[in-house]
Amino acid sequence: MKKQYRIGIVGVGAIAGIHARAIRDIDGAEMVAFCNGVEPRISEFQSEYGGEYYDDYHAMIARADLDVVTICTPSGAHLEPAMAALAADVSVLCEKPLEIDLQRAGQMLDAARASAGRLGSIFPQRFNPVVQAAHEAAKAGRLGTLAMAAAYVPWWRDDAYYGPNRWQGTKKLDGGGALINQSIHAVDAMQWLAEAAGAGPAVEVSAYTNMLCHNPEHIEVEDCCAASVRFESGALGVILASTAMWPGGAVRFHVGGRDGSIEVHEDELVTWRFRDETAEDETTRERFGGATSAGGAADPMAIDYSKHTRNIEDFLHALDEDRPSLVEPEEAWKSLAIIRAVYDAAESGKPTRVVYR
Repeated sequence: MKKQYRIGIVGVGAIAGIHARAIRDIDGAEMVAFCNGVEPRISEFQSEYGGEYYDDYHAMIARADLDVVTICTPSGAHLEPAMAALAADVSVLCEKPLEIDLQRAGQMLDAARASAGRLGSIFPQRFNPVVQAAHEAAKAGRLGTLAMAAAYVPWWRDDAYYGPNRWQGTKKLDGGGALINQSIHAVDAMQWLAEAAGAGPAVEVSAYTNMLCHNPEHIEVEDCCAASVRFESGALGVILASTAMWPGGAVRFHVGGRDGSIEVHEDELVTWRFRDETAEDETTRERFGGATSAGGAADPMAIDYSKHTRNIEDFLHALDEDRPSLVEPEEAWKSLAIIRAVYDAAESGKPTRVVYR
């Protein structure tokens, strides 16, 4: 990169450590500041990663040398620091989802258009090498006419995860449950693959949600969701999202059509079959065919942060080269739009259109 990018982190929760480790691994990037935490987490974070601490994100953003902020606050608290940074022409890389609803996310997109700063988002599955290989195959037309796309997140979270005084499982700060928090990456990857295969955007959904396996005194939202999706081409999709399936299993993607099928479990390629095989197909099966971990199936922090590293690095290179990033705000909007439509469909009991800008 042409310059050293100086980065501040807003929020010092668990995901902030993933961001700090990722930034530390990137040549041309430095985490110089962080804000909005509580002790002893502040001292622990500073001891491990360095950086100057600020009590208030406004003060941190006012630093003359800050190029980028990454936002690691609870989902329903993304808007305010993003707006402050963009108003100061500081670029923003926001954890998923952009926000908990389309109105708040729309304010972020409008602010980005008026700012010299850029807005991007964190969707690490787009930087998963096996998902990228699937995307390339889909884009090359190897699936033929797409018939189905599926995303499964059969995860588990214990009662402590939704315990008292936690933001997880609240409508105000989580915006929903297993679907918007744990499963948004899978929803994004599913629609990304379907679009690459020529299915167009998701246009309509039907859904059920419920809360079945956690303490209702501590969780206000769903711990399981089943949804069907119709894409513009007529292709169909299926979403299973749960934090109620002990002990938790691997995230799965499955796309298939007239000429081929691809199935991925976390980082493992389970199916890679095409009507017209090429010499490289067996190499691809061998490369990605090994056993995989269950990722964050039961432990939110049991994730491979290398995908975050590639996500953040792509955003910085996009700034450096004045090009679009792989997750522009309009791309981040898509999974949130599908998810909000799923919630509306589950509440109304009727098929619901997906709203795009």
